[in-house]
Order: sequence, then structure tokens, then C-alpha cells
Amino acid sequence: MLPLLLPIICIFVVLNFNTAYASICPEWASPRAESEILSLREQIVKWDDSYHRQGISLVADELYDQSVQRLAHLRSCFPLRATPDDNPLKTAAGEHFHPVPHTGVNKLPDEDAVQTWLNGKHDVWIQPKVDGVAVTLVYERGKLAKVISRGDGTKGQDWTGHAHQIPGIPNQLAWEKTLILQGELYWRLSDHVQADAGSINARSKVAGLMARTSISAEEGAQIGLFVWEWPDGPAEMTERLTGLRALGFADSARFSEPLQNFAQARNWREHWYTNPLPFATDGVVIRQGERPQSERWQAKAPYWIAAWKYPFAKVLVGVRNVNFNVGRSGKITPVLDVDPVRLDDRKVSRVSVGSLKRWQAMDILPGDQVSISLAGLTIPRLDGVVTRSVERTPLNVPNAEDYHSLSCWRPVEGCESQFRERLKWLSGKRGLALSGVGPGTWDKLIDSGNLNGLLDWMSLEGAQLVNIPGLGERSAAKLLKGFQSAREQSFEIWLKAIGLPPVAGASLGDSWSALASRSIAQWQAEPGIGPSRAKQLHAFFNDPQVQALSTQLRDQGIKGF
Repeated sequence: MLPLLLPIICIFVVLNFNTAYASICPEWASPRAESEILSLREQIVKWDDSYHRQGISLVADELYDQSVQRLAHLRSCFPLRATPDDNPLKTAAGEHFHPVPHTGVNKLPDEDAVQTWLNGKHDVWIQPKVDGVAVTLVYERGKLAKVISRGDGTKGQDWTGHAHQIPGIPNQLAWEKTLILQGELYWRLSDHVQADAGSINARSKVAGLMARTSISAEEGAQIGLFVWEWPDGPAEMTERLTGLRALGFADSARFSEPLQNFAQARNWREHWYTNPLPFATDGVVIRQGERPQSERWQAKAPYWIAAWKYPFAKVLVGVRNVNFNVGRSGKITPVLDVDPVRLDDRKVSRVSVGSLKRWQAMDILPGDQVSISLAGLTIPRLDGVVTRSVERTPLNVPNAEDYHSLSCWRPVEGCESQFRERLKWLSGKRGLALSGVGPGTWDKLIDSGNLNGLLDWMSLEGAQLVNIPGLGERSAAKLLKGFQSAREQSFEIWLKAIGLPPVAGASLGDSWSALASRSIAQWQAEPGIGPSRAKQLHAFFNDPQVQALSTQLRDQGIKGF
């Protein structure tokens, strides 16, 4: 397995980045562009230093990769006068030189890139890309002499003391000469399915332990070793794998497969993504068996190795706008308009924050970069804020105290959202079940000025409907028929349609006046009605705007009113 380059030295490496960043430049003035770029770079530098120097991962790997790609994209849009040193490993270098440098690995963004890379190559192999921490192992006459952290690829830290606490790193091998191996320290997992569980911070656990001054035998037992390179080993890949197996590194051969074509590469990638493994992975590595002599290796991505990463479980997206949707009951739900992005097979452009309280805690504004994923493989989910825009423009946030179950019975300013939700409920399956009447229908009626109250549609005639933009004669006739069918609905259904609170098993009868005259105590005496619901029901029937609706329904001849 090849070393996990996170962060990778060359930020221009192509990533599987499926947001709008790849082609659209922000419309920023130069001062803001420079501030945004420097702010993002400073954030990435902090992540780099925390991970490489302290062993603490502050951001998910895939979000880090996407942030680095975003930085590269912004720089292509707004070239700065001076480009700072962006080596993410500059704080990671130790005092100990690697006898053979750790190469990086270029990342292939999609199937076309993989096929292009494979074209014309022979003696190609594929391995799972183990999600761990890269190291060099040096054996002298069969005895473990040194373990060096990857560092900057040229120099790293001495981890030999830690290695003696890790049973997965043999202290003795049947080898009489100097032996140099490169591999991945990983967190041991049992039947780990990457597609289901993700990386579960497995690499961060290893990095955190190795950053300590010492580790216990119990902690060391949780760390495994996957050897992915024998720099001075046999020229043929088959011989190298056979030799590694003989030395005790059986997983190297177990998880290395020869490739004849792209279809096999795709099948192995899918297989390792969806089947149990003893470690976390973040993709596959495709490599040629034949490579140059180790004396020519450098601490940068070579031509003979490439990575094809798994689909992002978390995607970085920019926030375009924050909408505050008010539900029928008055609950305010912030919804983010984000840069369109594809998650699995879904195109996502909007994601709910969940609640006003959560939005206030997250303080998300347009221009911020957030992480989203799919909950249950279907629903877009907001995971958190990754980076914030330098420019913080306050939003006009609705006051939660202004909205409740008895507010917004008309589409006046500030009530547009809740009023529309009332109409959607009224015409929906749990209301009047009006055929062919949906949110778009109500929008047309509201925009035409014909709907200024919840029940105004009952007075509309065919001639009026025909003149509404977006409704032709056939649509108007169908709509009028649906409206007229509502008159045949029962008293109880009408009550639910206009917003009656749930009544469980309570008796409603067939008279509005009888229900409106009930006291809180009388409501509470009904089966299934508690103190809180009794107060809600009493307030509903005594609300002036609800009483006005009952009058409208009585004037329209609806039974019970």
C-alpha cells in the first residue's frame, strides 16, 4: 500500500471534486479575494500543523482535500502578488532521514482519468488504500533498528520506541542484510465495511498515539502494519510479494491483485469498498509492478503510482443563501441554498439546518463552507461549518416569538412562508385531499392577488381562474372541479384542514358552536386530551381569525359550521 498523503505536497493534484468550484470563480473585488484566500490558507496551515506535529486531526480527510482544492481554484481565479510556501508537511519534518524517500501519490478524479492512466501500461496491480500513518522500517541483520515517521517524505520523527510496543511490527526478521520497508500503521478493525461505516477516525487514532511520548502495550496492540513497499526488493512485483509473505507480511500479498483492464480495477474498488476488511480505507492504489531504482525516488508523486479514491461521504459546499422557512405550526427552519453538488446519485442544492437554535449556534452565513452528507442514503444532512467567509453580512432573521400555531392566516409581509404551509396542509392528504392542487397552484393564486385568506379560493369562479397567469381553460376547469369537491367533505375533515390541533380519541360531534363553547376543563375531560392539548384546543376555537374562518365556512354552506 502507498502512503496516505494527507496533506499532500502538491496541492495542484487533481481531486474527485464535484462542486461548482471547478469552473465558477466568485465575483469578488480584489481586496476581498485576497482576504478570503489568505484566511483559507491560514486555516489549512493550522490543520496541517495540528495533524503532522501534534497527531490531532481537526477535519475529516476528504474535507481537507476539498479545501485544498478550493484554495488552488481560488488562486487560479485571483492570482496573488506573492504565493506563500504551501508545503503542508513543513512542520512535520523530523531529524531522521529516510534511507529511501516516501513518494506521494497522484489522485485520479474519475473513471475516465483511471482509464487514461491505465492506457498502454502493463504489469499493473491494485491494492486497497489503507487509511493509516506511513512509516519507514529499517532492519539491520534481521533486527529492527529504526522506525521513522513519514514526516515531509525526506525526514521524519524517530518512532522506534513506540514500535517496540506494537506487536504488528516484528522486532526480528529472517534477513541477514539491511532491509528497508515502507508501510502503513493502521487502527485494527473487525469486519470493517467502508461503504457503511466510513473511516470512523481510524487514522487519527493512530496518529494521536504515535504523537505521544510513549504508548502502552494495550494501545500498541490496537495498531497493525501493512507493508506496501520494499524499495530495494526484487524487480518483479510477484517476487516482492512472495518475499514479503515469507518475511511474515502476508497481507501485502493478500491485498494485492494483478490488473488486466479497467473493468477489473472498478470491480476490485467496489469489492474492497463494500466488503469487510481489517482496516479503514479511502480508495485504491493502482501501480505498475516495475518501478525505477530506489536511488531515483523523490518525496513527490511519481508516474508509476496513482490513487482512485472512494466517493466522498462528506462534501464541501459553499452557502449561497440562508432561507428561514416558517412551518404551519410556526416552527422556523433555516434552509441553506448551497452550490449544487452530487452526493451518491443525488443532486443537492438545498439542505436543512434543522432548527433556528442550531443555526444560531452554527452562525452560518452566505459565503461559508459547510460539510454535507446523506442521512440514510437519501436525505441531505448538514454536518457542520468547515470554514467561514471573511465577509460576515448579517441576515434579516425572523423573530421566533412572532410565530406560533395561531399566527399568519393571511399572506402579509413576514407571513408568506407559514401561510403557504397552511395552504399545503389544507389541500394535502391529511386535509381536504384536493386533486391536482399543490404548492405551485397556491403560488399562482397568491401571486395573482386572488388569495388573501386561507379560504378565499372557495369564492373564485371559472372566469376568474382562466385569467390567472399559468392557468389555461382546461387547468382552470379542473381546478374549479377540485375546489367544488371540497364542499362534500365532512365536518371533521374540514376542522383538520383549517388546522385543528390533534384530538386523539376525543369526540368532536358535528357542531362548531358546541366545540367553540367548551371550556379548558371540558376539553381535558375528553379521552386522550391532556392539560397542554386542552389549552391549545380552547385557544384554537377562541382565536378571532379562526372564528372568522368558521364564519366563512358557514356562509359557504359547509355542514357543521
